[in-house]
Amino acid sequence: MKREIRNSARALTDEMTRELLERGEFGVLSTVSKDGEPYGVPMSYAFADGKVYLHCAREGHKLDNISDVSQVCFTVVGETEVLPEKFSTKYKSAIVFGKAEILEDGEEKMQGILALMEKYSPDFLEEGRAYAERAFAKFKVIKIVPEYISGKGRIS
Repeated sequence: MKREIRNSARALTDEMTRELLERGEFGVLSTVSKDGEPYGVPMSYAFADGKVYLHCAREGHKLDNISDVSQVCFTVVGETEVLPEKFSTKYKSAIVFGKAEILEDGEEKMQGILALMEKYSPDFLEEGRAYAERAFAKFKVIKIVPEYISGKGRIS
């Protein structure tokens, strides 16, 4: 269910939100189990072609949850500065609401891992591709297809 930002004056433009998602260092993937237990985990990520890509081991809590309930959200916070005299904080945030898909093999999985390498290891793409090809069966990639993206911040 799409909810409007309560304080619309804090809404970021689509461009500002996209830039934050492209430049953010890490985010928090939030999932829920089939029993309704929430789980949030910080992760490195790449935002490419309008989708969020994450990589992980072949098994674990987040994968179990996504297998049961594919609806997730992914939150990124950046450009923060505590303003003690104003009892506030400058920040930008983005929340991606959507469906997660676990990529176990194929070209799309490789595209996701290459997007992560381009973001975090741009000077080592050749070595990274060779490593990914060798270790391809040892990891999974999670792709989040956004249904809605919300951007909010205090920027002044």
